[in-house]
Amino acid sequence: MSQQPPGEEIARRLVARASWQPLEVLFWAAALASIYVLPGRHLILTEIAILGLFALSLDLILGYAGIVSLGQAAFFGFGAYAAGLLAKYDLVTEPLLALIVSGVAAALVGFVTSFLVLRGSDLTRIMVTLGVALVLREIANRYAWLTGGADGLQGVEIKPLFGLYRFDMFGHTAFCYALGVLIVLFLLARRIVHSPFGLSLQSIKGNPVRAAAVGIPVNGRLVAIYTIAAGYAGVAGALLTQTTAFTSLSVLDFERSADLLLVLIIGGTGYLYGGLIGAILFKLMQDYLAALTPQYWPFWIGLLLVAIVLIGRERIMSWTKPIRALARRLDWRRSTTAVAVEGQRP
Repeated sequence: MSQQPPGEEIARRLVARASWQPLEVLFWAAALASIYVLPGRHLILTEIAILGLFALSLDLILGYAGIVSLGQAAFFGFGAYAAGLLAKYDLVTEPLLALIVSGVAAALVGFVTSFLVLRGSDLTRIMVTLGVALVLREIANRYAWLTGGADGLQGVEIKPLFGLYRFDMFGHTAFCYALGVLIVLFLLARRIVHSPFGLSLQSIKGNPVRAAAVGIPVNGRLVAIYTIAAGYAGVAGALLTQTTAFTSLSVLDFERSADLLLVLIIGGTGYLYGGLIGAILFKLMQDYLAALTPQYWPFWIGLLLVAIVLIGRERIMSWTKPIRALARRLDWRRSTTAVAVEGQRP
């Protein structure tokens, strides 16, 4: 049997790496099943979907490009206010179209500020991203005649989705809508990180000097992924406004960016599902602990973070080793069957 050329071998490995794993299929099957299995929990499930999408935006720049940000709330809030203003003044009445417009607007803000953010070291980036968020919050507070200021944006009326599906008080339409948007944008993010563009981002994260030496346009790649991540955050903010018919200065608060980092600490970075898993755990813990001890629930979440640090993520991940081994075995059998079938073709 002749050995494959290096190029073909690399291409084969990249295709195998990007293929869907059984646990991934199970995850999204469970998410879709929750529409019918958990109809009474659609309100909190909508919050989880929005937070998961928001966390995905930070994971794109932190987990794959190594950009640490404390100001992701800037784009979340900009998208939230954009969707609210579009709905309030009937500029764009179709929610899905308004969602796209809000995401593009947030991406433009991300593009403009990216040239400031990407200069300097990690510490400089942290301070600049935080500064951008604080500046946008102060602008929103200053122009209260437009944003509503501390009272929030009043009079937001979200029209039915596609002119057919109204956003009911039980959150049924909102959850289906948020979950659909999350799935579409997750598929796009998955395609991005497994493309040559995504691989070049990981190279930049590992060693930007070496990446530049082999011809990768480092600054251009970082600007591009920062802009995409800002668009994702803007869509998440717009979803929050559309599903609640309200927005306020809280969408630009530092606490929102801090919670986002907690979500990624819980779920992990650099594999897309970290933000989703972290959002599920964070929101469920918050809901349960807030009902159990309304005044002290942050203490228990903080205790969990300390436990993660002390125990170690590697040790925690080792507890799921049998499940992951079974998933790899199933995927290997599927790949072997596909190769056998391909070999039998004329």
